[in-house]
Amino acid sequence: MTPVSKTALTLGFWSAILCTVFSVAYILAQLGEWAGLLGSDGGPYSQSTAFGLAILLTPSLLLGISFVVLMISVHYVAKSADQVWTHVAVAFATMYATLIGIVYYVQLAFVAPRIARGETDGIDLLMFEPFDSFLYAVDMLGYSLMSLSTLFAAAVFRSAGIERWLCRALVANGCLIPFLALQMYYPPLIWGGSLWGITFPVSTVLLVVYFRQLRLYSE
Repeated sequence: MTPVSKTALTLGFWSAILCTVFSVAYILAQLGEWAGLLGSDGGPYSQSTAFGLAILLTPSLLLGISFVVLMISVHYVAKSADQVWTHVAVAFATMYATLIGIVYYVQLAFVAPRIARGETDGIDLLMFEPFDSFLYAVDMLGYSLMSLSTLFAAAVFRSAGIERWLCRALVANGCLIPFLALQMYYPPLIWGGSLWGITFPVSTVLLVVYFRQLRLYSE
């Protein structure tokens, strides 16, 4: 292994762990939000409180950064003939992270403090309301691009064993695109999109195992 490859293995391993941790943290927070434990009225249609936004969006913001590093790491360990697929995956991952990064940082740094102070007049366009707001539409576009990223990344995992399961998990996450992209038109699609809470962390756990195996073989 070249030094660059060893660096990619290390970054891939730890970014996969971080993606798993941040995604699970978000999933638990979302379940708490829907159960009404974070101050909202509960369910997928309720607007979050300032506290709820902080708990939900902080791990989501960090997930975007970690996911870009993970896809770049996958790109650098892929065979050269397959790197066109991973390059596309990196491009879509970067678009995803940029879009959701803008949404979540604006919510955390600008909107949430004003909600906490009860000063929301004049910022209606920036309010994050499920299925009925500008930023929710941007968020759904971002997660659709994330699913596209995993779909293209799946193309490089063709061997037996862990790669076979990894390919299936990444494809499954990619197949969620209609449930994400079309939620603004038909909100009940959120229940199909909620399968992300299974397909994505399963994919990242398998990537942890994959990068760990590559690190062991490279020693």
